[in-house]
Amino acid sequence: MNKNESKYFNTAIKMDKALLSLLERKDFEYISVKEICEEAGVNRSTFYLHYENTSDLLQETTRYVLDGFLSYFSFDKESITARFGERSPEELVFITPKYIIPYLTFIKDNRRIFKTSLKEFGSMGFDRVYEKMYRYIFDPILERFGYSEQSRPYVMKFYLSGITAIVMEWIENGCEDDIDTMSEIITYCVFTKKDE
Repeated sequence: MNKNESKYFNTAIKMDKALLSLLERKDFEYISVKEICEEAGVNRSTFYLHYENTSDLLQETTRYVLDGFLSYFSFDKESITARFGERSPEELVFITPKYIIPYLTFIKDNRRIFKTSLKEFGSMGFDRVYEKMYRYIFDPILERFGYSEQSRPYVMKFYLSGITAIVMEWIENGCEDDIDTMSEIITYCVFTKKDE
């Protein structure tokens, strides 16, 4: 990375952090470019060199936050996607506390950006993220569970929509319910029975 790329990258991180800081104090729709620049210690021309508007910054900031997602998990990330075809179906069930608790912890720690991102879902590019996850993770898993190629997109949308709705409600309530309770609720809804 040359000096100019490094400077550009550092400025972008400053603006990401500025937006995250401002989101702790107010809703996104009330945050101005001027406030972001003041918080980041940059001028307006620098902002517009990087972004067209605050929605562009929100997209980048969401990606910046998502880059830290895997750090919440304590297991070998590479082994999850390796050799789906060789794994037993039990090893491919990700709706367990091992996976849900780190996921919910990440959401809670970043709830302001997720609350904002969920409101702006259509413009955030999450459809591209979902498409990659579907192709490389969910589709091979559903195939192992015997779902037909035709039914897989519908089954996955059903599960993701349900989990997303639960998480959105939790975020709207300020993440007040504890993570273990939320994990139990999601597990119960997915498997329609409560483990003893």
